[in-house]
Amino acid sequence: MPLTKNATFRQLATFHAVARLGSVSAAADEMHLTQPAVSLQIASLEESARTPLLQRTGRGIRLTEAGELLDGYARRILELWREAGEEMATLQGVFSGTLRVGAITTAEYLLPPMLVTFANEHPGVKVNLQVGNRDEIVRMLGSQELDLAIMGRPPAELKTVSTPFAKHPMAFMVAPTHALMQGTKGGKAKLVTMAQLSEQRILVRERGSGTRATIERLFKDAALPLRIGSEMSSNEAIKHMCAAGFGVAFLSMHTCVLEMEAGVLALLPMEHNPIERDWYVMHLASRQLPQVALAFERFLVERGQGEIRRQLAAKPAAKKAAKKAARNNRSP
Repeated sequence: MPLTKNATFRQLATFHAVARLGSVSAAADEMHLTQPAVSLQIASLEESARTPLLQRTGRGIRLTEAGELLDGYARRILELWREAGEEMATLQGVFSGTLRVGAITTAEYLLPPMLVTFANEHPGVKVNLQVGNRDEIVRMLGSQELDLAIMGRPPAELKTVSTPFAKHPMAFMVAPTHALMQGTKGGKAKLVTMAQLSEQRILVRERGSGTRATIERLFKDAALPLRIGSEMSSNEAIKHMCAAGFGVAFLSMHTCVLEMEAGVLALLPMEHNPIERDWYVMHLASRQLPQVALAFERFLVERGQGEIRRQLAAKPAAKKAAKKAARNNRSP
């Protein structure tokens, strides 16, 4: 084939830079080349491919269908080459490399401190963290844009090796002034039922998120309708709406530690609230992990729960709620 026979690694890297940055000038700056040199590399690659790869538009550059196809392979080839260099360095006793990890949006509240601890223990490691909803992280894991993914349950659509590393408490939260909190002061709280919740406006994440799937399953198991008061793509937006008294929120406890400490959000008094699930770290079953990813996976499995306990130790309200979740989990 002319492409594989005549194209060079340099041309492939230059083309991928243009495709990623959307501009010849930006790619030239990143690669420390002149713009004519970049254009020449692209022209040579197009000649080898026997088809245009880029189309100039008024707003910059757009990939052709052939360009989209080739860029997918270029990204994978360049990632493998980078990984090969890092693995060779590790073989020579230098533990370094790039940790490519993805996390669902809820996990962005607990993962950064653990990444900091890991990176401090391994100064040669760089961290590339991608955050998105569940569907986005599953897609990136499947396309090998990530080595590891952190989420609440393994995806059925991918064959993965998934390991639980920490408990994940989730709960119904309300503003302290909400009507369902009446009777909770000065005595034993009056427990709220799922039937009462089915009559309330529930603030939920968008479809594709882990907490949305969990709450839908809870109401389905109770044979009750889920009345969605508002659907939002941000945990922060849900917390603000809930604190303003608009409705009942279903949130990961990791996302609302500060709000509970400040007294702007409260745990709704009801049986089995919070509920407890697991956090999983996973990778594609067909993927041979780089040493850096293997080390972080081992770090999470061996120390993840302890790191989370350490984070919560200075947060009495969140720590109390987490203990309640553990007791609920042990209840028959």
